[in-house]
Amino acid sequence: MDRYFVVHAPRQTGKTTGLRTLASELTAEGDVAALAFSCERAKVARDDVGWGESMLLDSIRAAAERSGWPEELLPPDPWPQATPGSRIDVALSDWCRRSPRRVVLFFDEIDALQGDSLVSFLCQLRDGHNARPDGHPFPTSVILCGLRDVRDYKIAVGADPGRCNPTSPFNIVSESLRLGDFTTDEIAELYDQHTQATGQEFTKDAVDRAFELTQGQPWLVNALAYEITFEMGVTGDITAGQVDTAKERLIRGRATHLDALVARLHEPRVKRVIEPIVAGSLPEVDLTFSDALSYVRDLGLIKERPPLEVANPIYREVILRMLGDPAEQYVMADPYSFVLPDGRFDLPRLLQEFVVFWREHGEYLIRQEGYHEAACQIILMAFLHRLVNGGGQLDREYAAGTKRLDVLIRWPHTGPEGERLTQREAMELKVWQAGRNDPLPDGLAQLDGYLDRLTLSTGVLVIFDRRPEAPAWNERGGFEQTTTPSGRQVTVLRA
Repeated sequence: MDRYFVVHAPRQTGKTTGLRTLASELTAEGDVAALAFSCERAKVARDDVGWGESMLLDSIRAAAERSGWPEELLPPDPWPQATPGSRIDVALSDWCRRSPRRVVLFFDEIDALQGDSLVSFLCQLRDGHNARPDGHPFPTSVILCGLRDVRDYKIAVGADPGRCNPTSPFNIVSESLRLGDFTTDEIAELYDQHTQATGQEFTKDAVDRAFELTQGQPWLVNALAYEITFEMGVTGDITAGQVDTAKERLIRGRATHLDALVARLHEPRVKRVIEPIVAGSLPEVDLTFSDALSYVRDLGLIKERPPLEVANPIYREVILRMLGDPAEQYVMADPYSFVLPDGRFDLPRLLQEFVVFWREHGEYLIRQEGYHEAACQIILMAFLHRLVNGGGQLDREYAAGTKRLDVLIRWPHTGPEGERLTQREAMELKVWQAGRNDPLPDGLAQLDGYLDRLTLSTGVLVIFDRRPEAPAWNERGGFEQTTTPSGRQVTVLRA
């Protein structure tokens, strides 16, 4: 109870609810006055230390007054006067001196503090903590809660050599804790609360599919359930197919949480990590890469442990859709024209149309694409999304170091006897980089493994030529038929 912590997790993972519940339970025990409050209103202060302190102290007072505490536990009104840059230390010290209980504070949305306001706050927090053994009254325990791990606060504090030592505010932090994602069993337990309240059950397949799509990310787990039960108005038991429908609706509806993540894709630290994942290449690692990696991991965009890949299938799809949105505006072909008379999807015609599109727009779109290393993959994904997603679905697999991007087209249609069928078409994307050998042999072997996993007998290998000596743009788009090492017939498109 006498320690200071950093608690971090991606947005919408239950941090605020957890802090408020913990504060309420601790206060109810009768020994401490525990208060959770948001620092968000202090965001506007940025480098104005005095203004930031005022906003923060106002937030503390407002939260305390809303808590329903007795008068003797509330902070002093007004706060004591002090020089800007010391007001947090003086104010909290005065409160702790008067309080009949030990004071415990949970600073939620601590990321809102910016620039000098953050630096001053952290330095005052450290000074107050370290003066406690000398009789200085100060909060018994503190949690700093936000998106970022302690490393990122060190960066913020150490940005200017004239500021306090970049590690000094953090030798008081006992531990940096990350809230974990749900397991399959925890999702089942969560969804069972809905069943107990309404009688509507989530089938085991639905629970498993929810975990597969979200990998337990709390906001996504809850958002899928809300979409199904409230927005879609499903009655009866909930199935895996309805989970898939809810996933698609969330992505198409540009849910706020997903938009907030996508907005970060062009931040330099985020791009540095995500671009090689999309391109299938290895990232350039130097002394600053670990900080970028930690930042993107704290955002919840990538998995906690190697290999380096996107955190879950929903984020994986969202990232490529949003990065490809500018290129998709250039796709003028009619999606319905690719549906054959028997209801199947005309993949050969799609490939021919892509060649026309690539010759006309490829060079320009590559120059415009911010993720230059992954431009070819992003543009083809945009083309496919525009023409497939109206009636079918795209499953994409990609990760850093794989040197490829795998795509599965799933197209539902009705068979000759009226049965429901799903056409599946697999594609693999490779890039021929300058100074490298033709990736055809490796591509055929990798496509072989992908087709084997999907139990498919044919597929498509697309090789983008990024070499300076590549053919002229109006000559690209040649097709050839060949076989994989195991003898599967495949189509190779050189773009």
